Amino acid sequence: MRRVCFILRVKPDRLAEYRERHAAVWPDMLRALRDAGWHDYSLFLHDDGLLVGHFRTDDLAASLAAMERTDVNARWQAEMAPFFEDLGGRRPDEGFTVLPEIFNLETQLEALDD
Repeated sequence: MRRVCFILRVKPDRLAEYRERHAAVWPDMLRALRDAGWHDYSLFLHDDGLLVGHFRTDDLAASLAAMERTDVNARWQAEMAPFFEDLGGRRPDEGFTVLPEIFNLETQLEALDD
């Protein structure tokens, strides 16, 4: 299963409200993410607005496409878009930057055992 890490930037004047919105995400959105193959999904937010997301999925493109087909995702993305900087007219789920994984402890430990 692939680990995916991504970043976005939350507007500094919207940090508190962004945190509040994620304290109780809509149940339909939670179920849609699960059903689309997003596993172990977490968001981390720095006080300067840097948002780091991490999840695991069997297939990133398929997971994103599955979310694209849901009505709840369209509503959620529309509600969340005003919280972010530099989306260039894209929705947040289209505007995040996926970071390449450059180190994984388990992978390197497994290589030692081989």
